[in-house]
Amino acid sequence: MSTALKSQATQRPVREPTSAGRISAQQPLRRQDWNGRSPREILASYRPGKADPLKVLEVLLELFNTRHTALEKTVSHKTRQERARFLRRFFTHLQRKAGFRQVPDPRNLGQKHIHAMVQVWQREKLAPATIQTYLSFLRGLGSWMGKHGFVRKPEQYGLSLDEYQRHEYAQRDKSWAARGIDVRAVLAEVAKFDPRVAASMRLMNELGLRRKESVMHRPYAHVVPFDQTRLPEDKKLADEYVSAKGKGGRVRWIALQTEAQRAAVAHARSLVYGRDAHMGNPAHPLKRNLRRLDYALEKFGLTKAERGVTSHGLRHGNFHELYEDVTGEPPPVCGGGLVPAELDHAARLAVSARAGHSRLRAAGAYLGAIRKAPVPRNAQPGPAVGPKPHDDDAAPRDD
Repeated sequence: MSTALKSQATQRPVREPTSAGRISAQQPLRRQDWNGRSPREILASYRPGKADPLKVLEVLLELFNTRHTALEKTVSHKTRQERARFLRRFFTHLQRKAGFRQVPDPRNLGQKHIHAMVQVWQREKLAPATIQTYLSFLRGLGSWMGKHGFVRKPEQYGLSLDEYQRHEYAQRDKSWAARGIDVRAVLAEVAKFDPRVAASMRLMNELGLRRKESVMHRPYAHVVPFDQTRLPEDKKLADEYVSAKGKGGRVRWIALQTEAQRAAVAHARSLVYGRDAHMGNPAHPLKRNLRRLDYALEKFGLTKAERGVTSHGLRHGNFHELYEDVTGEPPPVCGGGLVPAELDHAARLAVSARAGHSRLRAAGAYLGAIRKAPVPRNAQPGPAVGPKPHDDDAAPRDD
């Protein structure tokens, strides 16, 4: 191979920074006939009652679907796809399931339409998290049309608390250990089928990576010395750290503190070629590599239907072990005993940081609710003003 060709082959692609500057770069190209026209002017050319309602919806999606509902930033491709899919389905279901004779123009969407679809969701017994997501997507649609506050509170649509309130804390142990699964034995079997898939699952188990993060992990490029993390010196927990980019493009640093963690990374390195190589098959795109992992889980019966687990259960198990390392007790969802509040708080902070969540309360989705010692019947009431809550204890939002 010539020197020029080698230079081309080894040259790394230029990556855009994950900052606000990406917003303009991620916007889809506008149609030429829309140049110089505002969204209001574009929509005015589609007269209500004359234009096809589903065509108007497509115009709204093209104009606004990249935008976050509340913040000045773009949303992920996954959110765009899910929001667009829901809105298209919502308007067609108004006619097919809710009994309306015609599909309404999105700009003429009224409370009667939302009420009717909520009743459909109730009949279909959708999960509270699903209903919350659907209402959030409708709020976004309302904001695109300048109708802020158009979607009302869930109870105003006849939803009970149990029908729309998410379970903030884990209600059951979702780890593989809870189902009596020997992770090491299973991974040894999976390795015979596909070593790369087994190595990805091992990274999920030892580092708490998400499914997609484990497949995209680059065992050379994503492992750096502590001084390259730019973390404060007083936060140093290990000599080397793994970087992982999760939801919203947030980068987090996972300290390689245990021999098991370092061994998982070393094993991953033994399976790839080149510093920039990832854990997926280099001949296949990400979507196919993710499907390969899912197929391996199905092949070995590691599904919710067959053994009551998912790949995410490896992540749960990792955070349970981290909590126990800090407190000396299993987390509440695993039946652990009472621990001092300060120790519980420190453990939840550690879990939240490793999980890649910006809120402390997100740790509850893995660990369960905070346990408090019962107050004796003859105890005197304490002062009305308690300790100041942590900023991270604000009400949770979707991640």
